[in-house]
Amino acid sequence: MADPSTEILLLLALAGLAAGFVDAVVGGGGLIQLPALVLGLPGATPVQVLATNKLGSVCGTTVSSVTYYRRVRPDPRTFVPLMVLAFLGSMAGAVVASSIPKAAFDPIVLVVLVVVGTYVLLNPQLGALTELRFSGHRHTLAAMAAGLVIGFYDGALGPGTGSFFVFTLVGLLGYNFLEASAKARIANWATNIAALLVFIPQGAVLWKVGLAMGLANLVGGYLGARTAVAQGVRFVRVFFVIVVGAFVVTIGWRVLEQWR
Repeated sequence: MADPSTEILLLLALAGLAAGFVDAVVGGGGLIQLPALVLGLPGATPVQVLATNKLGSVCGTTVSSVTYYRRVRPDPRTFVPLMVLAFLGSMAGAVVASSIPKAAFDPIVLVVLVVVGTYVLLNPQLGALTELRFSGHRHTLAAMAAGLVIGFYDGALGPGTGSFFVFTLVGLLGYNFLEASAKARIANWATNIAALLVFIPQGAVLWKVGLAMGLANLVGGYLGARTAVAQGVRFVRVFFVIVVGAFVVTIGWRVLEQWR
């Protein structure tokens, strides 16, 4: 595939910047970055788009994970098993990524996002405080199960992964939104690395595009993590609802287009 023009590369970098910011706060940056890659690189194969998106995303999740870890100090008893199982799930998802019909994902993701957004709106105290639902081994097992399932989804497709991590950590495990975002970023970093370990040997990564988007994503990730930590739980919750709402509209429109 021929290299994109300078103008296209700059537009993709801007998409990476926005995706990095959104991803660092509540996740879901792939729902900005992936469509930008599809539009900007019409000659790329689906696997090349997925692989290049992962390269761009891993830069942002790296810096936001470090920022969150230094400032929030998330509990390793949760994020380590979450991260390990998310890594394994993502590798498995990336292996089968090329054989899964992507059109099948949009309706599923749309329904899940509608349920997630509605649940958060109808429960205004959700995620305001950390009130863990489980203790001991049950807590660890719940984190591992969530990591495996969401990790597989991320390796196979990816858009909205960070938001699913955040919601699961808030709704299922009982963390507040800020702590959930911190753990979600670390788990999302692991899924990005795992997918790249599968995609790079396949020669699927478009390095010039991925590195340009990655640099912009890194800046966005740093700004997003710093903003979330400074503004606190309420900001992250409101931002989460806004982002999920925007994704519902975007994916809903795409599903309607497919059915016409």
